[in-house]
Amino acid sequence: SPSGVATGAIPALAGVRNLVAVASGKGGVGKSTTTVNLAYALAKTGAKVGVLDCDVYGPSIPLMMNVNGGAAAKNDMLEPPLADGIKVISIGMFSSGGPNKAAIMRGPMAGNLIKQFLSQVNWGELDYLLMDYPPGTGDIQLTISQTAPLTGAVIVTTPQEVSLIDVRKAISMFETLKVPVVGVVETMSYYFCKGEGEKHFIFGQGGGEKLCAEYGLPFLGGIPIEPAVVQGGDKGQAIVKLDPENDAAKAYSQAAGQTAAQVSIINAKDGDALEQFSLVWKKR
Repeated sequence: SPSGVATGAIPALAGVRNLVAVASGKGGVGKSTTTVNLAYALAKTGAKVGVLDCDVYGPSIPLMMNVNGGAAAKNDMLEPPLADGIKVISIGMFSSGGPNKAAIMRGPMAGNLIKQFLSQVNWGELDYLLMDYPPGTGDIQLTISQTAPLTGAVIVTTPQEVSLIDVRKAISMFETLKVPVVGVVETMSYYFCKGEGEKHFIFGQGGGEKLCAEYGLPFLGGIPIEPAVVQGGDKGQAIVKLDPENDAAKAYSQAAGQTAAQVSIINAKDGDALEQFSLVWKKR
């Protein structure tokens, strides 16, 4: 529900204008890193942003956004902690056994937990709620997509074919669930050797753009391999915040701009469809 038309079905989401999934279908491609940096880049434009870590079994958002401790409860609702003004919720903030303790639960239990995070967190007024999806196309992904009124999904991939195989499955899942795909972000696109002044395509070249051409999707941007991205993430400092002039930070900021533009297009199309429906209904 891009225009927030159906968000009233979940009162906690009534003030959220856009729910955007960040997904891949494959692990290790940089979904969490992309989610965090998109969040910071969007927030820098003045947007109100929230992040929901949907990876129950491998939550990394608390570390990457330097959020310690849980969320305070108030009137049967959780008040999400803030990371530089960005609202954040993750199961990693509630683990009694510490960050190294495994979350051992079956798929339906994990799905119900995410439902609680959607419905029992005081998200308030947000322009974007970014949802960091876990790998795969299973229970959690289906639960979220069928419960929350998603505006669309940002797909994250690396250039090589072994990544694209799983990413195609994720795109197929969203198509089946009638969730628009916002576009594709390609991580680990290349490494720029400053000494040589050349780009090295370590994981292949053009995979993300190939995927976009295959499905008719917008290419949101390619993110270079940059050690500072990893180092910043480990220290809870997103590269967009830590070093805005870094090439990777600029690439993430451009990807965030493209994401916002595509979300606006999706909203406009949805609004046109509702307007046309209303006109036809009145004529009857």
